[in-house]
Amino acid sequence: MSRTSRTIRTNRTSAVPASHVLDNPALAALTGPHAHFAERRGRVLRYPVDVSPWLALPDEPDAGDWADVAALAGPGAEVELPGFRGTLPDGWDVTFSLDGVQLVDDNVDTAPDPEAVRLGPADVPDMLDLVARTRPGPFLPRTVELGTYLGIRRGGALVAMAGERMHPPGWTEISAVCTDPDFRGEGLATRLIRAVAHGIRERGETPFLHTGAGNTGAIRLYESLGFRLRRTTTFRAVRVPASEGLEERVTVGR
Repeated sequence: MSRTSRTIRTNRTSAVPASHVLDNPALAALTGPHAHFAERRGRVLRYPVDVSPWLALPDEPDAGDWADVAALAGPGAEVELPGFRGTLPDGWDVTFSLDGVQLVDDNVDTAPDPEAVRLGPADVPDMLDLVARTRPGPFLPRTVELGTYLGIRRGGALVAMAGERMHPPGWTEISAVCTDPDFRGEGLATRLIRAVAHGIRERGETPFLHTGAGNTGAIRLYESLGFRLRRTTTFRAVRVPASEGLEERVTVGR
């Protein structure tokens, strides 16, 4: 796919920005540094489905926005809406919901790591294998294109990694932090978080990250490194109604 923004419909107005870019980070990223990934319909944007599952809504979506979500995703599709806590239209079902937290750099002690190597497209099979065994969150075949990913190999095998995901203006999210179970307890995740954060700081940006509210061990680790809680959030997936009439409604005005 071309890395230029693909506009599916443009006759609606632009989204009104949130009070802070991290309040709606997917929207801020897809209208900012990650605009070259954006697939758009009206005020609704998403990443290509092999890059990230995130779909970005305006801060206060209306009926037309939900129609555009349905047109982008297709009837019966499941879409992931990071941070959305509003009311769903009739006929839309929540398929997954998890309370989360957002933490931001508050004097993290960053440092490059001499053992960390830059990971790229050739490393994707190993990255996907590590993700399948550790389940740090969504990671897809082209997620590596979102930013810098660093890994540590032992005996040629990828045993730990961390990288960059959403990129609102001035900020970069650290994500996909994971370690092979056989190598936990060696501080590899800590080293990689510091190394990724160092690269973000070198660009003049600020690291942030998300995790589940119930993942107390990860929260303690992040806070010990110098991150602080900024806000609570929600990770939610919803299913578009599988309605024949829906597609007719959403295509009006294309």
